[in-house]
Amino acid sequence: MSKFKEYLKDFIALIYPEVCGVCDNVLHSHERYFCLDCIIKLPRTNYHQFPDNPIEKSFWGKFKIEKAAAFLFFQRGEKVQHLIHQLKYGGRKEIGYEIGKEYGKELLKSSVFSNVDVIVPIPLHRMKKKSRGYNQSEMFAKGLAEVMKIETDFDSVERVAYTETQTKKKRFARFSNVESIFKVVKPERLEGKHILLVDDVITTGATIGSCAAPLLEVKDVRVSIAGIAYRD
Repeated sequence: MSKFKEYLKDFIALIYPEVCGVCDNVLHSHERYFCLDCIIKLPRTNYHQFPDNPIEKSFWGKFKIEKAAAFLFFQRGEKVQHLIHQLKYGGRKEIGYEIGKEYGKELLKSSVFSNVDVIVPIPLHRMKKKSRGYNQSEMFAKGLAEVMKIETDFDSVERVAYTETQTKKKRFARFSNVESIFKVVKPERLEGKHILLVDDVITTGATIGSCAAPLLEVKDVRVSIAGIAYRD
């Protein structure tokens, strides 16, 4: 980088300092998107290390899932909620990408997740994606894919119905709100593959389960699940 570009970058940083996506503190020059303190203290679930973890149990009797996990614990009013809010509504799509890279390092240590063939993010309806400008789950998928050296597929599954946000819905309403809203439009691209289906927050598993159902109808497909956060 030239001296002029370095000076320009420093000048812009003085006016528009980059802040941590978790705590909003101004980042140091060697930090990117998150401060070191937050990266260290984020509440990790480590569920990728444990069989029959709470996320996997939520799918028992519903879908045959190979493995399910999430990177962080979500608690209302805590730092992870702020991180997710910045990602989804604050326009900071890079947060999803960086979190994906961090989680990808951990998933590579799992024998199940390291055998994934393709990463598929939960698709947004085209109207919601147009309004937001991006799909936060796609950004998470891109970060995972870069570290895990796995391809992504953003086109084989579509969201065919526009649904209201799940955030304030109760458990039964969540499931009825997402019935039959996803369709596999290019099944031939997924045949015989181990798919990692990813979303931002897993709560009841209603949304991600609704997407897993048509995927599991594709010939010889296996599905594992990963989220940025798990909300109990």
